[in-house]
Amino acid sequence: MKNRTSEIRHRIEVEAKNLGFHSFGVTSVPVNLREDYYRDWIAKGKNGSMTWMERNNDRRLHPERLIPEARSILVLAMNYYQPDPDRNYRIAKYALGDDYHNLIFKRLKKLCRILREEFGSMQRPYVDTGPILEKPIAAAAGLGWQGKSTILVEPKRGTWSFLANIVTTLELTPDKASKDRCGSCTRCVDICPTRAITAPYQLDAQRCISYLTIEHDGPIPIEFRAAIGDRLYGCDECLDVCPWNRWAVPHEEAKFAAREFPILRDMLHWSEQIFTEQMQGSPMRRLKINRFKRNICVVLGNVGDAFDLPALQLVAEGSDSLLAEHAQWAINAITLRKKD
Repeated sequence: MKNRTSEIRHRIEVEAKNLGFHSFGVTSVPVNLREDYYRDWIAKGKNGSMTWMERNNDRRLHPERLIPEARSILVLAMNYYQPDPDRNYRIAKYALGDDYHNLIFKRLKKLCRILREEFGSMQRPYVDTGPILEKPIAAAAGLGWQGKSTILVEPKRGTWSFLANIVTTLELTPDKASKDRCGSCTRCVDICPTRAITAPYQLDAQRCISYLTIEHDGPIPIEFRAAIGDRLYGCDECLDVCPWNRWAVPHEEAKFAAREFPILRDMLHWSEQIFTEQMQGSPMRRLKINRFKRNICVVLGNVGDAFDLPALQLVAEGSDSLLAEHAQWAINAITLRKKD
């Protein structure tokens, strides 16, 4: 039986590497996912408007219920690190290229087919979808540990990994859970521009720039606008400063290569059709045109100059009240800087 288990694991590892995954681990189910912590986090509203995190928690916290007779969860990681492009605004590294969901899901399905056809198991793949807690599961499978930012840290890779899971009926030998190696370091806590990491291992999503620029649908609170700085979509501050990134290497996946985009004021003129065309296949498409332009206004308010004022003025005089308010805020901020 042990030889058979080792054979299956070796087969999965070889194929996973061929498919571009750099790490592979296994945890058995049930698995300890700090249920009390998660439920308390939800009860305190730290998830903001991400209401899907309040649903299906019977399965989210008990992944063995996702498919009948589940025995193991296979955890895979794919590198997405690359330097930021040289421009006056930033996009979170994970969103610089094509959307990772479809790419990784297709590769997971190939693994699932091998497991089904060669070993007769049932399984279900997940890539940041469905009720599953990727980071604590990855930690349980030995890939790394959840750092003080709550991001998974891999000892030989740092913070730059997409995580994927396959819940399966295969019973494989689980890996040992990773030890927390953050030590006394608090760089991620100290660097957060909005103090969203309220204490080590404690994240208030409602204050997080990634949440505010991606998930939040509505006006960005004025108290956070200056802190957003030049971040158009997401935020990598707590990832960037992690000392374990000294071993990070650029990815080799062509589809993750950074896309070219125009300067900010030019994108303020985009129609919904142009936005859809330009964002085809990008994670940023989920913003839709209004949230995208809202974010542009905030960034221009922080880094823009007099050349940006005409484009902002058009938005400020438009019929969309949300965009008009953000554009006027940006105009006021640029005007104050000109006086200084």
